[in-house]
Amino acid sequence: MYDVVLLTLEDGPAGGCSSSPRVPVLACRDALVAGGARVETITAYSDADIDAVLDNADARVIVAAATDGEVRAVVRRLVRRYAPAPSKRPDDLPADRTLPDLPPLGILPMGDVELVARLGLPREPAEVAAAVLAGRARRLDLLRNDGGSVTLHGTLLGGSDDTGRAVPYAAQVNVDDTVLSDGTEPLLATAVANADGYATVDDLPLIVKADAADGVLDVAVALPVTTRRWYGRREVRVEVRRARGRAVAVHPRADVPFVDDGVAGTLGRKRTWWMERGAWAVFAA
Repeated sequence: MYDVVLLTLEDGPAGGCSSSPRVPVLACRDALVAGGARVETITAYSDADIDAVLDNADARVIVAAATDGEVRAVVRRLVRRYAPAPSKRPDDLPADRTLPDLPPLGILPMGDVELVARLGLPREPAEVAAAVLAGRARRLDLLRNDGGSVTLHGTLLGGSDDTGRAVPYAAQVNVDDTVLSDGTEPLLATAVANADGYATVDDLPLIVKADAADGVLDVAVALPVTTRRWYGRREVRVEVRRARGRAVAVHPRADVPFVDDGVAGTLGRKRTWWMERGAWAVFAA
């Protein structure tokens, strides 16, 4: 039985190959061993491989991640493993949760993992090893969605043309009872954020400050607004509307590209995200 599993993803469900040098993994392994842990290094090539690691309930897992999306891939499998069926909801589950507390993960950044920076998590292999060995866990909010996935950091909807200019699209955006867009106005971008610093449009921040442990999600839409100056000249500026709440529904009128935790996709139907307060956790200093 191993105490710690160092997990690396290759060509896996995060949508990309992690080709970063393995030096940080080896350094983290050495620090764990020096601290008295039994360590196994495993490379996962599929969801089934990740599930096999998570089946070892006695081991603490460290994800050697090159991107936010690789961390998300593991958390998504944790949710699939631990979320109860609606008909078997435990009586002691909080009213604002659909799943119990997920076991904490260590995150070993194998590059510029934005989530690590935004959450202020340990970056050096020895620091990651020390946090995992000490068992210091920090609970964080988790966004689930009706597409069967999760979001740890944030989602940005909207695309651009070959010159980098935003391509307007129409979508209805509701945050709890607040309507940010009724679907008739052209939008430049929509951001759904759980952690700070997710997106900007024309150097204008969409989300001013998001807290990954405050129990609410932050949503913003950016749209062009045309005004007429007193001398008759028209001027276009970007207006940002913001709201916070427990859930957000985005209903695009046509296919819209998006990036979710760094993973690109296309949204062509209504998608709802909801907040799972304190559902997942990381080992922190």
